[in-house]
Amino acid sequence: MKKCLVAALIAASLAAHADTLEVKQPAKPAQTLQLSSPDIQDGATLTLAQVADSFGCSGKNLSPALQWTGVPKEAKSLVLTVYDPDAPTGSGFWHWAVYNLPASATGLPAGAGATDAKLPDGAAVLKNDGGIRGFIGACPPPGDTPHRYIYTLYALDSRLDLPADATPAVLGFSLNGKVLASGQLTALYGQ
Repeated sequence: MKKCLVAALIAASLAAHADTLEVKQPAKPAQTLQLSSPDIQDGATLTLAQVADSFGCSGKNLSPALQWTGVPKEAKSLVLTVYDPDAPTGSGFWHWAVYNLPASATGLPAGAGATDAKLPDGAAVLKNDGGIRGFIGACPPPGDTPHRYIYTLYALDSRLDLPADATPAVLGFSLNGKVLASGQLTALYGQ
């Protein structure tokens, strides 16, 4: 009896306020960008060129050449991140975070992640989780299963205004509601 009364009260309340209820519609899904590289293949193992030259690894620490297509006409800037969700830190490891790339850009050459590399005008690089303002290659702990290195490109409806000491996590938060399109390329590496 009590359950029927409670249900009736809830139904009456909803009916009385039906004109003020706002139903949230799901966000419009972002378009897909095509992200590719002559240096790395989606789902394949990284070469020593993209492996770190620190943290006990002896690679070349070279960011791969990247190309992309499908940037929407209304895009105002691009963001590129490289992230290892499998790093044993509890929060993954950010290897590279570049924002405010011009929307007209169609790629970056190999080595664009070097600390002294010239990026397109207006682009800014955040410190990665190794404390370097640039790219740091893969270097998972020996014996771990191969880690995933996720290269993600985002096309945004605006430029970002981030503080100089912003972290890649702050960058990620700042993308909310601004992404028009995105694309990913995932490579693997273990030792």
